Amino acid sequence: MSGMKPKHQRLVLLVIAVAALIGAGLLAAWALRNQASYFYVPSDIVAEPPAPDKAVRLGGMVQVGSIKTADDGVTVHFVVSDGKVTVPVVYAGIVPDLFVEGSGVVAEGKMGTDGTFVASNLLAKHDENYMPRELDDMTDAQARATVSETSE
Repeated sequence: MSGMKPKHQRLVLLVIAVAALIGAGLLAAWALRNQASYFYVPSDIVAEPPAPDKAVRLGGMVQVGSIKTADDGVTVHFVVSDGKVTVPVVYAGIVPDLFVEGSGVVAEGKMGTDGTFVASNLLAKHDENYMPRELDDMTDAQARATVSETSE
């Protein structure tokens, strides 16, 4: 490159830098292709079920009256709904504190061949009116004081 003009040297370096960035992007996309987890609502997962070995997320509301704990005390069966369609879900593990009937949930896992979603992880969602248990019995003034003490 010593025989090149400075303008040509900069152009070659720019081309090499762009090629390196494209290569890094392709390498990252290739490495993450199996780690991506698609989000489905019950209507989508029933209309076009994912492959049984594909990791996905199922989101919706826990149907009221659907939570049943198995005899082992660890396995939980429940139904997720989007208001139109329902999907049965099975999860073996400790459920989050916010996991209750009528609340939002995101279940990570895979679709079983029998139409049941087999969750490996549950993420419970709360609404905008959520109040931590610690602050639930306090007055508004006490809650504000507690929050200000912990945020200092």
